[in-house]
Amino acid sequence: MALACSDPAQPGHPLRASSNGLIVASQNHRPAYSWRADPNVPAFADEKPLIVFDGLCVLCSANAKFVLRHDRKAAFRLTTAQGPVGEALYRHFGLANGDYETLLVLSQGRLLTHSDAAIAIGEGLGWPWRAARALRMVPRPLRDTLYRLVARNRYRLFGRRTACWMPRDEDRARIL
Repeated sequence: MALACSDPAQPGHPLRASSNGLIVASQNHRPAYSWRADPNVPAFADEKPLIVFDGLCVLCSANAKFVLRHDRKAAFRLTTAQGPVGEALYRHFGLANGDYETLLVLSQGRLLTHSDAAIAIGEGLGWPWRAARALRMVPRPLRDTLYRLVARNRYRLFGRRTACWMPRDEDRARIL
C-alpha cells in the first residue's frame, strides 16, 4: 500500500513547518496563542517552544534533562506540569485531570500532545535526534496508543519522585 504524501505548505494541511524547523500539527481548534487571553494562565515568554512535563515522573524528568543537555541552540524552554504555568495550561486545554499523562509542547502558538509532542522535541534538537521525524510515517493512532501505554504505566515502570526535579544552575534561565 502506498502512502499518499501532501505538501505541509498547502493551506489546511494538518502539519506545517514552523520557522524553527519543527513540524507543527494542528491538534486543537483553538486560535493561536489562545492562552494569552485566558486570565487563569500566568503570563510567560512564549517566543520559543515550551515543553510542559510531569516533574514527579522519573522518565519525564530524565527527558527534560536530555533536552537541556542536547538542545545546543537553546530552542526549548521547560516547565513542570505541577508549577503554576503548567497547571494553568493543562486546565486551559481541558487536560486538567491531575495525572499529566501527556507532555505538552507549545510551539508557534499551537499545542502538541502525546507522540506529536515527543517527535517535535526530537525535531527541534537537530541531528541525530531530528531523525525522530521518520516516526511520523507511523499512523498517529498507533503512535499515540503506544505513548499512552507507557504514560499510564510510567510511575510503575520508571518510578515517581517525592519532589519535583530541580535543574542545574546553568539551566535555570530556560525553566519557567
